[in-house]
Amino acid sequence: MADIKAAAPEMVSAFFGFDKSVFSKNSGNLDLATRELIAVGVAVTTQCPFCIEDHAKRAIKAGASKADVAEAVMVVAALRAGGGVTHGWKAMKAIAESD
Repeated sequence: MADIKAAAPEMVSAFFGFDKSVFSKNSGNLDLATRELIAVGVAVTTQCPFCIEDHAKRAIKAGASKADVAEAVMVVAALRAGGGVTHGWKAMKAIAESD
């Protein structure tokens, strides 16, 4: 991170300021635990190992349970699987259209 910060200090500062604002305990309409659960789900989807670990721990610290984290992960898994099914549907549609 030091190399990125040295090369683009203003951008890194802006990023961390934005991140701090989004995950501030008292910002927004969603409570912090919910925001952290969303972050866990997105991190699983984007496959960011650091983000998964960081936001899972932060979700627990914010009051989410292990079951909440597991449920967030399963919601993401269902959506990812749904994407596969809908792409499969497009494949079948393409075959039907070529007949």
